[in-house]
Amino acid sequence: MTLETATVLVVDDEAPIREMYAEMLSGVAGEVVTAGDGETALSLVDEAVDVVLLDRRMPGMSGDEVLEAVRASGHGCRVAMLTAVEPDEDIATMPFDTYLTKPVAVGKLRDTIGRLLALDDYEAALEERFRVAQKIGALETAKTEGELADSAAYADLKARYGELTDEIEETGRRVDTDLVRGVIEPEPPTNR
Repeated sequence: MTLETATVLVVDDEAPIREMYAEMLSGVAGEVVTAGDGETALSLVDEAVDVVLLDRRMPGMSGDEVLEAVRASGHGCRVAMLTAVEPDEDIATMPFDTYLTKPVAVGKLRDTIGRLLALDDYEAALEERFRVAQKIGALETAKTEGELADSAAYADLKARYGELTDEIEETGRRVDTDLVRGVIEPEPPTNR
């Protein structure tokens, strides 16, 4: 999944802000849908929505409540809290995928959505690799080394396992770029 094919739902009660973020994504995202309140947002969330950009402070149903309802619905969309509310300890148990504090520059918004979409690819590849590994294991348990050496199906499974491993590693690097940088390049010591 890429941003160019993704459906993004922008949820914010302030029309100018909602329109600004929709405009930032227009021509880049596959489709941009907007909602001015939680109830409308929930009516729009379906399997076609890939990413939700969700404000926390809204009259009526809050963004926190919308987030809980989206997760309870079972839809697999990614949710980015996009809000002016500074994060506090209350976010520790909230089931969002990422938290952005307004204002967010267009580049950061697009990069964040790209990473969220890459997570779907990552999870799908992990699941497929698990299934392939189970098949390899079952064959290795049931067949001799000679039978395995002669098996085109076994060779295909081993090749697919390698491809998926490479894909997982590459996607993981893309998703974790900022985190990896923080680990590899520690902050300089402070003079105390």
